[in-house]
Amino acid sequence: MKQLEPVKAANNFIDKHFPECQGAILAGSVVRGEDTETSDLDLVIFDKKLASSYRESMFDFGWPIEIFVHNLTFYKYFMEMDCKSAKPSMPRMISEGIILKDEGIIESIKKEAADMLVKGPEKWTDNIIRTKRYFITDALDDFTGSNNRAEDIFIANTLAQLIHEFILRTNGRWIGSSKWIVRALNDYNENFTERFVDAFDVYYRTGEKGKIVKLVDNVLAPYGGRLFEGFCMGKGSVK
Repeated sequence: MKQLEPVKAANNFIDKHFPECQGAILAGSVVRGEDTETSDLDLVIFDKKLASSYRESMFDFGWPIEIFVHNLTFYKYFMEMDCKSAKPSMPRMISEGIILKDEGIIESIKKEAADMLVKGPEKWTDNIIRTKRYFITDALDDFTGSNNRAEDIFIANTLAQLIHEFILRTNGRWIGSSKWIVRALNDYNENFTERFVDAFDVYYRTGEKGKIVKLVDNVLAPYGGRLFEGFCMGKGSVK
């Protein structure tokens, strides 16, 4: 089937598969103007008749389509779970999405999602920051001490994930995964993102570790730097 224009395809899909739903939103890369040849249509659908939420993928109207279907209660649980993980996929989809159908419920749900995004993730405690410093230090020590290129690659991957999480969470920002790591970092600070990407790019191309080590130390410095001696977790009192 010939691929229709995104909004037309999405509306046709809703009319065909969910004609009695109370609301529907088109979200994702096609809405943000970031779609590629492999992009799909992300649809968030609200149907009060459902007993529980579900997610499903399919092809229709010339598009790969991914649907996130909720009743008028359970969507709150998924938004809250996303916020607890600091990866607000559902609130973001709802907030930025184009309304396809609305029987008087979508505007309030979109406001709820937007308020969550503005509020940001739960603030890290000093204890969490201390624990994260320790694990970043541990990974960095493994990285600098290793002479095994195969192992180094995956330690670097771990450091990238840990550092992106640390810099964003200590600044009250949402985190990401996969391509959303760079997007989340750019939302925080484009200059830092350039240095972050450059450090790992140089390492992957040349094997030079210095820029990654410097980046990690700069990120940890405002919180006391690397942490090894004196760290303790789970130690109970001795009777």
